[in-house]
Amino acid sequence: MSSLNSSTSYPSTFILIGIPGLETIQDLIAVPFCSMYFFALFGNAVIVTVITSTSSLHEPMFIFLSMLAVTDIFLCTSIVPKMLGIFWFNLNEINVNACLAQMFFIHSFANMESGILLAMAFDRYVAICNPLRYTSIVTINLIVKSGIMLLIRATVLIAPFIFLIKRFSLFKTNVISHSYCEHMAVVKLIEADTRINSAYGLFAAFLGSGFDFILICLSYVMIFRAVFHLPSKKGRLKAFNTCLPHIFSFLIFYTLALFSSLSHRYGKSIPPYIHIILSDLYLLLPPTLNPMVYGVKTKQLRDRALMLLLSQKTVCSTNCH
Repeated sequence: MSSLNSSTSYPSTFILIGIPGLETIQDLIAVPFCSMYFFALFGNAVIVTVITSTSSLHEPMFIFLSMLAVTDIFLCTSIVPKMLGIFWFNLNEINVNACLAQMFFIHSFANMESGILLAMAFDRYVAICNPLRYTSIVTINLIVKSGIMLLIRATVLIAPFIFLIKRFSLFKTNVISHSYCEHMAVVKLIEADTRINSAYGLFAAFLGSGFDFILICLSYVMIFRAVFHLPSKKGRLKAFNTCLPHIFSFLIFYTLALFSSLSHRYGKSIPPYIHIILSDLYLLLPPTLNPMVYGVKTKQLRDRALMLLLSQKTVCSTNCH
């Protein structure tokens, strides 16, 4: 392993530190990260399997949920395998093109996750505020178009990150003080004026997650206004229970996303290990919690998952005997 101590031309590899200041205990930190990754993969795979295999769940709310689960699988997979390689096997080096590819996928899937959370908020808004027109508004055609638009938006917004970095040829060092190739972490290595990179990063964050966050908040303001005007207490409680998982998911995602984005630019007083751990959790915690949150709160999904699990046990016991 080597690092560049002075300005150099465009490096062929970068070196990921992992968690600065906690290098000696990274092997222990990797254990909960690995456990969270396993639960994220398992839980989201169960959600996708249950929804795709159950015709009664082929409704907009569950289709959006399956889209979220697929995105969560790709999002955490874009960072955790390399992180575990760093923490357990000291595999700190990463090819520069692989680093830029990881950067693209991380920010693209995070952008798509934000967009899907917005789509789910819109779905709940129509279901609660305009239930009589729900089936005519939230159609399969609308869902497909939404998915395509979210994919295009993520690609168009995030692809310039790579080109804006590749235009530079002089770097201070090739050592990245992070667990993965995050945009601003790489930009900080550049020996040049990077104000355009930083400004575009903020622009992309606002046009993506920031814009989504504002629309989600507006959606829930209108949802709660409609819920408070429902005549029956039972109806109000049912509406609140339907919305709670969505609110919980988007609060965790956007709180950690906001911290990760702003701490790179303005969090110089924050200890590096706190910043990096929370940045890691920003991409790993939502994919881990979403299956538990939606699985527990959504009765149809919970009941169907239990039925599939019991049927698998029955098949296994029959074959074993």
